[in-house]
Amino acid sequence: MQTPGEFVREQVTTVREKVDRVAGSVTSSVADVPSVAAVSSQVGDFIREQRSAARVSLRELARNAGVSNPYLSQVERGLRKPSAEILASIARGLKISAESLYEQAGILDRRSGNPDTVAAIRSDTALSERHKAVLLELYETYVREHDASSPASAQAAAKTSTTTSKESA
Repeated sequence: MQTPGEFVREQVTTVREKVDRVAGSVTSSVADVPSVAAVSSQVGDFIREQRSAARVSLRELARNAGVSNPYLSQVERGLRKPSAEILASIARGLKISAESLYEQAGILDRRSGNPDTVAAIRSDTALSERHKAVLLELYETYVREHDASSPASAQAAAKTSTTTSKESA
């Protein structure tokens, strides 16, 4: 028969083992998730690059976007993760599409196609935001259609060459 002290020790040991197992599984699953700091730094770097390209000071962008200068500075340095609303305000201040900031922040999936082409469309100052959105949508549609037809074209070409080689043999 167990004494009360032995029973308690056995229960404590069992609970510790379960906690260690659960903590180990949580640690391994958390290690697979991208760091918030990495995403924040990426969007902050992108904002800084866009601000520099537009030759706008941090203070001026903060004023145009309706956010505080210190907050915007923290976003650029990756210390803060801005909300979608703040990103939209910053995009308006930079005169770029909010979608590009959402992609950098991981809120939206990246568009298919050549990133240089997408960047060129987004950076064209002669186009309105609506025109840029329409062009990007058309471009993405063409890329998807091309990608969808490429494997079929390759298979058709392979069948043709197989048939041709059989006929010539």
